[in-house]
Amino acid sequence: MRNRWLWTLFLSLLALLLACQPAATPTPTPAPPAAPSPTPLPPTPTATPAAPPKPVLFLSTQLRPVEEAEKMRNVILKPFGAPVEFIPEDEGPFHDRIRAEIQAGKVTVDVVGALHGNFVTLLKDNALEDLTSLMERLKDRPMIAQFVELGKLGTDRQYCIPWMQATYILAINKKALDYLPAGADLNALTWDQLRQWGENIHKATGERKLGFPLGPKGLIHRFVQGYLYPSYTGAFVTTYKSPEAVEMWRAFKALWEHVNPQSTTYDFMQEPLLAEEVWIAWDHTARLVNAFKERPDDFIAAPVPAGPKGRGFMPVLACLGIVKGAPNREGAEALIEFLTRPETQLTILREVAFFPILDIPMPADMPVHVRLEGEAVVKQSSAPDAIPALLPVGLGGKAGEFNKVNRDTLERIVLKGEDIQKVLQEEAGKLQAILNETGAACWPPDPPSTGPCQVR
Repeated sequence: MRNRWLWTLFLSLLALLLACQPAATPTPTPAPPAAPSPTPLPPTPTATPAAPPKPVLFLSTQLRPVEEAEKMRNVILKPFGAPVEFIPEDEGPFHDRIRAEIQAGKVTVDVVGALHGNFVTLLKDNALEDLTSLMERLKDRPMIAQFVELGKLGTDRQYCIPWMQATYILAINKKALDYLPAGADLNALTWDQLRQWGENIHKATGERKLGFPLGPKGLIHRFVQGYLYPSYTGAFVTTYKSPEAVEMWRAFKALWEHVNPQSTTYDFMQEPLLAEEVWIAWDHTARLVNAFKERPDDFIAAPVPAGPKGRGFMPVLACLGIVKGAPNREGAEALIEFLTRPETQLTILREVAFFPILDIPMPADMPVHVRLEGEAVVKQSSAPDAIPALLPVGLGGKAGEFNKVNRDTLERIVLKGEDIQKVLQEEAGKLQAILNETGAACWPPDPPSTGPCQVR
């Protein structure tokens, strides 16, 4: 009994001792390792702004009137993407500036735009860069082949990239179409077919309905220089009194039998066309345009006729070039590339009425009178038998006298009926005197010459 009591007491004391022990401190859960501090990013460098495109200085003898110059600056050049300083200038100061900069070795002009004849002078002054490699990059564009060849300036290198053109064409009243000779193609007429056409109208109506601008301010001398002679003789100065020229004048006298005699008073053929004094007329596009503008449904335009040697025509060809030592050659090449794009060529036509040097169709939204003339101009210049005849080159102040000789030749032979060979011999002597005095070398379609061109 005593032992049981002692055992119970022992257990009670043990329980009391355990209850009085302090509670064990729990082992804390270790904290996860601290994340490493991020590596600081390097400071963002300050971006260097792209250099603005270098401006291109463009000196031009073309588009000089204020309205045309403003359209060039504000419309035609606007999409180019770099600043262009467009400076229109008369021919004299134009050449003076280029010569002065070249001689001083301080060239500021990048691109030049001028007539083909001006480029002949620039090449003589050693003022042009060779653009053969640029022309190679533009070969995918349908440039009129004859213009590209003219841009070589009688060399085997390209100095002048065709830019834009104007010229002379035929304007035809649709009433004349009823009398078109059988088998004749309006886009590929011959001078003999034109004579026959005039004769058909003359016989049917009793009226002479062909017309030429032989008035005091008419451009008949350009007809002789660029249309009649190249078509029949293949040249001009070097064939002036040739046997082919004699036959040419006989053929033209026969055609003149059906020309309105009032042609000796006509300066601009658009007026007699609108008055219906003539139905078929030859003249400059600018001197025909009102007929197409005022009565577009009554008139059509066509290329000039061809003769035995081809389809002589006189392009008023403007070119682009780069001045030797130009400070911005890269920008100059980019500008020429831009100005010869098809869309830019059509903008030029729409805004300033100079025609494309590309064989491209006229878009439907082009003004009707522009499209009528433009299609004829392109067909004429791209014809497979086309013979481009340039404006006389190198005559200086004697150009007026030279033109008068051509007019006098026509008037003496056609209007006064003088002997053809006698007239050609006498007038050829006058031409040679002018050429000798000026030292003017031959220009296309005559072959190149060393020294003054020789009349033959």
